[in-house]
Amino acid sequence: MVLVELPDKTKKEFPKGTTSMDIANQISEGLARNVLAAEINGEIWDANRELTDNELIKLRLLTWRDEESKKILWHSSAHLMAEAVKFFYPKVKFTIGPAIENGFYYDLEFPDNSTISTEDLKKVENKMLELASKKNIFIRKNITKKEAINFYEEKNNNYKIELLNELNDGEITFYTQGDFTDLCKGPHIPHTGFIKAVKLLNIAGAYWRGDENKKQLTRIYGISFPKKKELNEYLILLEEAKKRDHRKIGKEMGLFTFSNKVGQGLPLWLPKGTIVREELVKFMRDLQIKSGYESVTTPHIGSKDLYVCSGHYEKYGEDSFQPIKTPSKKEEFFLKPMNCPHHCEIYKSSPKSYKDLPIRYAEFGTVYRYEQSGELHGLTRVRGFTQDDAHIFVTEDQLEYEFKKVIDIVLHVFKILKFKEYTVQISLRDKEDKSKYIGSEKNWDLAEKAIINATKSKKLNTVIEYGEAAFYGPKLDFMIKDVLGRNWQLGTIQVDYNLPERFNLEYIGRDNKAHRPIMIHRAPFGSLERFLAILIEHTAGNFPLWLIPEQVKIIPVSEKFTEYSNKILNFLKNYEIRAHIDVRSETIGKRIRDAEINKTPYMIIIGERELNENLISVRKRGMEDLGSMTCEDFYHRIKEEIKKEKEV
Repeated sequence: MVLVELPDKTKKEFPKGTTSMDIANQISEGLARNVLAAEINGEIWDANRELTDNELIKLRLLTWRDEESKKILWHSSAHLMAEAVKFFYPKVKFTIGPAIENGFYYDLEFPDNSTISTEDLKKVENKMLELASKKNIFIRKNITKKEAINFYEEKNNNYKIELLNELNDGEITFYTQGDFTDLCKGPHIPHTGFIKAVKLLNIAGAYWRGDENKKQLTRIYGISFPKKKELNEYLILLEEAKKRDHRKIGKEMGLFTFSNKVGQGLPLWLPKGTIVREELVKFMRDLQIKSGYESVTTPHIGSKDLYVCSGHYEKYGEDSFQPIKTPSKKEEFFLKPMNCPHHCEIYKSSPKSYKDLPIRYAEFGTVYRYEQSGELHGLTRVRGFTQDDAHIFVTEDQLEYEFKKVIDIVLHVFKILKFKEYTVQISLRDKEDKSKYIGSEKNWDLAEKAIINATKSKKLNTVIEYGEAAFYGPKLDFMIKDVLGRNWQLGTIQVDYNLPERFNLEYIGRDNKAHRPIMIHRAPFGSLERFLAILIEHTAGNFPLWLIPEQVKIIPVSEKFTEYSNKILNFLKNYEIRAHIDVRSETIGKRIRDAEINKTPYMIIIGERELNENLISVRKRGMEDLGSMTCEDFYHRIKEEIKKEKEV
């Protein structure tokens, strides 16, 4: 017998070999119809997998409402898609087909004489639905390494053999549904019938294991749902996302551009985009001044020795840009991938006492990371980006207080920019593989404890993710949800005992002895590029008044009123209001519509009456006319609106 504990703490014995689905059926047939998988003692299992453990089994039945189940349904859909593709292309080679944040993909190698196009996706979709309706069970089978390798040698599939060579006997499983068998850890949904709606979204190229020196494969993306209604809602969301695409809006608003001559992944900021960047910088700088930060500036390159000392070279050297050579054969420089080593050297430039701490260095520092061309995407994935970076050097006693002050800054940013939904993720080391990290166990334990205590003190709702820490320390990641329900990682705060040790940073304590400071890394925006991409899509380009590059458009009815319009323009500019005149020979209606499309918040119409009475006629975007007023009244209206926007 096996003893099972349900979420309500009730316990019941079942015969060995009972499955989670059997238990679900005993509870309710209605429940069983919706069970996709089960959580067994914290591990996700197939609902059809037999329970044999002699110890107490804590069971949680998972339905579509549980986030874990979505990944399982999507991964199962990747297998189903592979089966459908195999029907049309029997000689295709399968590599990996994981679930992703929304949906799934499978990477495939098609024979030289065969390809798949976007026009072919519909027939694959239809085949998937046909196969799904058969309700084929996902059958799990343990298999020896030798058997598995033989299976794929017969299929001449070196991709799967490469994966198998990294696995040990006893940990290899195959899953079969219908006519398709795949190397897979699982878990999967009980049968294919749970997949009721499918959409294959697009085809892309992808290198095997992300290595651009290896063969390029064909990647097919898709999404699936247990109800057709949910798919329809998702497709509507996708259409809205296309309209909000920051690349499209950025072009329409004249914010940024890219040039192949300049280089892939290196954005060029146009005048309007530069205004938005500078306003964000000013906003953050004001916050930092109030919180006691000092601004520093560091070069765009650094000696190789700097990054060897910091550990960045060891972790990223092979995957980063190649070194910059100088006429001196002994000199090697790298484009700056991080600001923190430079800030460590600034700290070391003069002796420090406990009375000097905390020291808060802030820099809007541009850094450079090599990304494969296939991974680049607008402003969200680039090769050069500017971090709103800061490093705080503290004593042990100051750590929690300073960490909480940084949390306050991040939450203030979210509040001002109307990111109302967010989660806070504590990113810790991988429990098993600690080779990815530098530093002692003691320092890691202290750093992880400090983050957990700070979040408890701030009463933040947090989730813990293992394996997501930076290589030098744990971190707190802020995940915002935009208006389309998409999750984005924005602000990050990290506790670091390791870099101060590697750079031999010290301060003289009250006891007149040398002590090691602790370092807090923080970037509330993360990077200006990625933050702006997210903000554009969140707002659809309708920035708040204080941030919009063009706050006012002045539209003279005819050329006769240009001089008076220029007078108005100069008045507004004197008060740092961003205004422009539209003197095109287009109709008034056309110029108003263009201002609306360009998301200009206010329009000033200048005609005979306005000239004669020394007034302006004001119109707000999306509203009727606000009537006539003096320039002074209009100025006060704008300043008051901006003040309210920046009030918490």
